[in-house]
Amino acid sequence: MEHTAAYVEVAGLRTWHEVTGEGEPVVLLHGAFGGASSFFVQTPALAAAGYRVHAPERRGHMHTPDVDGPLTYSVMADDTVAYLDQEIDGPAHLVGWSDGAVVALLVALRRPDLVRRTVLIGQYYNSSGKTPGSTIEADLASPDALGFLRDEYARVSQDGGDHFPVVHAKTMQMIRTEPEIDLGSLGGVAAPTLVLQGDRDEVTVAHSQAVVAALPDARLAVLPGTHGLPLESPDVVNPLVVQFLRGGPTPAW
Repeated sequence: MEHTAAYVEVAGLRTWHEVTGEGEPVVLLHGAFGGASSFFVQTPALAAAGYRVHAPERRGHMHTPDVDGPLTYSVMADDTVAYLDQEIDGPAHLVGWSDGAVVALLVALRRPDLVRRTVLIGQYYNSSGKTPGSTIEADLASPDALGFLRDEYARVSQDGGDHFPVVHAKTMQMIRTEPEIDLGSLGGVAAPTLVLQGDRDEVTVAHSQAVVAALPDARLAVLPGTHGLPLESPDVVNPLVVQFLRGGPTPAW
């Protein structure tokens, strides 16, 4: 199976991406502190299903260098639009997990011409959708998490491990204050969308239901699991994503 992993220059930003397989393009958008390796279970399954799978790493994440200034969902969406314009021949399917789902939704809003279908996994789009009592912010700032995330970052980052506290602070500021997307704006999303979450995820089911109701063409799937759903249940998640990208399930009985 064809696979490349390399840097490309995208709108002046040295961006790491991995491309696997051949066929219709699917772009995988990782979560906070993640990268292409976040989808190590999904990439081969999608490639085997006949897709060309792109996994770019956004600014300040893993191989891709950081950029001066705050980290926001909006700027990462702009980076993703530039990547799609440059690296994809025509519209692509977008699969976003956690922070990547916010980026995917913003891209679908801003540039509907670039998006075929969208899968949004395990994410709220404004603070009303956070699961009450969520500890994810505290967990990401715990000593164990900091050590693990720093080691992973230092292993591949062009900025070096000493820069990790800067990236961590930027990311935590973003998570504390964003996203705050008005669900009333989602009528501008043209792409058919699958909203997917675990039943013990960081987003409430009620919020996901509201997102699906606000989108012109959307379905909801709730599976047993947590925020790590794609890694916890790939035998369910992967076929579901492939089925949706191929055009199913049927809109109605």
